[in-house]
Amino acid sequence: MKKIITMMLLTSIILVGCKNKKTVLTEENPFFKEWDTPFGVPPFAEIKYEHYLPAFEKGMSQQIDEIEAIVTNQEAPNFQNTIEALEYSGALLRNVSGVFFNLTECMNSSEMQEIEEKITPLMAQHEDNIALNKTLFQRIKTVYDQKETLNIAPEQMKLLEETYKGFVRGGANVPVEQQARFREINAQLAALTTKYGTNILGATNDYKLIVDDVARLDGLTPDQLVAAQEAANTEDVTKGKYVFTIHLPSMEPFLQNCKDRELRKQLWTAYSTRCTFGKYNNGPIIDSIVNLRLEKAKILGFPSHAAYKLDNSMAKTPKAVHNLLMQVWKPAIAKAKQEAAEYQKMIDLEGNHFKLEPYDWRFYTEKLRKEKYDLDDDTIRPYFSLKNVREAIFMISETLYGIQFVENKNIPTYTEGVDAYEVIEKDQVIAILYLDYHPRESKRSGAWMTNFREQYVDQQGNNVIPVISLVMNFTKPTADKPSLLNFDETETFFHEFGHALHGMLTKCHYRSLSGTNVPRDFVEFPSQFNEHFSKYPYIMEMYAKHYKTDKVIPTRLMAKIEAASTYGQGFINTELLAASLLDMEYHSITQPTKIIFPDFEDAALKKIGLIPEIISRYKSTYFQHIFSNGYDAGYYSYTWAAVLDHDAFEAFKEHGVFDEVTALSFKTNILEKGNKEDLMSLYVKFRGKQPSIDALLKNRGLK
Repeated sequence: MKKIITMMLLTSIILVGCKNKKTVLTEENPFFKEWDTPFGVPPFAEIKYEHYLPAFEKGMSQQIDEIEAIVTNQEAPNFQNTIEALEYSGALLRNVSGVFFNLTECMNSSEMQEIEEKITPLMAQHEDNIALNKTLFQRIKTVYDQKETLNIAPEQMKLLEETYKGFVRGGANVPVEQQARFREINAQLAALTTKYGTNILGATNDYKLIVDDVARLDGLTPDQLVAAQEAANTEDVTKGKYVFTIHLPSMEPFLQNCKDRELRKQLWTAYSTRCTFGKYNNGPIIDSIVNLRLEKAKILGFPSHAAYKLDNSMAKTPKAVHNLLMQVWKPAIAKAKQEAAEYQKMIDLEGNHFKLEPYDWRFYTEKLRKEKYDLDDDTIRPYFSLKNVREAIFMISETLYGIQFVENKNIPTYTEGVDAYEVIEKDQVIAILYLDYHPRESKRSGAWMTNFREQYVDQQGNNVIPVISLVMNFTKPTADKPSLLNFDETETFFHEFGHALHGMLTKCHYRSLSGTNVPRDFVEFPSQFNEHFSKYPYIMEMYAKHYKTDKVIPTRLMAKIEAASTYGQGFINTELLAASLLDMEYHSITQPTKIIFPDFEDAALKKIGLIPEIISRYKSTYFQHIFSNGYDAGYYSYTWAAVLDHDAFEAFKEHGVFDEVTALSFKTNILEKGNKEDLMSLYVKFRGKQPSIDALLKNRGLK
């Protein structure tokens, strides 16, 4: 591998070709110099497409040299010259990867896709060259075998254990005769998961529902019509019409309010059949991914991919996951059936002669919400402007954790509309935070927290602050109104900010243990915990203010929101759990299986008794979490973490929502610790006991 990379690098040093035949000397490549930017953030404006490949190649070459120095070290292996040296290797590669792979998610383009297709298999090969380096692993194992006699700090011991475990899980013990196939599987999986995600972005952006007769849009609010007109006016071919997309901020309000059932069906069908046929068909890709993952797991000595993934989690086994999910599934599906019966009754009373379908569910949910609680999105939105929600999140974080957020317009951002903040604790900047709010065609759907740089202490003893980014797809402002969020979007902002707090407040020595570098079923705990503050009545009074009048949300409206808090929980939990169980079904197979879509999915959902009026939160062909984003055999983690977050918030309710002692305990035991200690032990230190599922079931109206 070293020779191949070196040859590639020499070619790149001469010149780098790009589509306009311009050449870029390596001296001009911003990845090859120290970043002279505020707080060392990426100099986004300087980075061009043609810079990425040379930087990846040089980064891989440098890390191979660093690994070579470790394995040829004549000194006996010890923590410093092996474990710590490995931890600090690959700095250039991390820099370019941190920029490139984040921007493929939110600033994608055909050029980025072309680079990704080239670099993904090379990165997989590079990672295998390290993971399968027998001499390197032998040095790691030598140190690991001596761990009981080593005089090292607890965090160093944790790094040693995680490094050893990571190499074993990465294939270090794979027999020589199977290594070629192991490498081939990793390369194929890297390419397939990339293609899967690219297909979803393409299919999502390609679809538009174009309506030229406003009479067919009866039920939509004036704001929704204005947003659809503005979307249409961006292109000459649709100017003067109304355009709706399958991006959630456009689709959800349409499905909730449009009375034209045929139009609802058209938009829903486009959404729910994405990537099932044509040039974006993900069906064959799913078959390949699932079977390749199984083959890899078996090479590593596990009966299934789920067993392999869960061995490194809090849950530990597929059985434990299944037991938890079914505890929530049974009351959730029972409640969902009650909800379906209510909606069908409404349909019948209207004199309609049709059966409730998935594309009707949101419409009748919203209709019954209005009847039952006199509550709808348009009543709520004016009190939840994006600005107010953001300021509330900042205020809560300052009150609980003693941090402040100061916008700095001099910090480079990757595109217009992204805000940058300094995060300050005790007069020290401890993190940089980017906020990216609204949809665009180059951005995938959903919302997520990521980082361009993780927190760690460098080899000179300097604390390196993290650079965190929250990427969201909230309702856009219109010509005469700011961005107004519904309550789901408000909770989403709080959720992602919980991840951000986990990444910003971490105080670790080693990068691989800091922040959100924790098992998947713990990483969603701080994020889901933070959601609770969004709807706590005392806090809502502090931030839910009308965007025009600045009047606090009326008590009666808060009471309605509270009364409606368990409304629709049958649907919400059922679609989530269905997706979690579908994920486990794919990854619990123990023998090669021909995965035919939709047959496999249909059989899996029939087995658990999902009613036809509800589909899995994500159908297989666009279930990006598990086939592209690392949540494979891990989507259950939202429910696993929910047990923790509901139980944890009880402590705040018991002692006072802004109780300083409780907040400090949560900060020091959960948000600051990363993966430095056993996670359940940390939870018990905070809570004083093991978590209970009771609070989850009660708060969701399932008990």
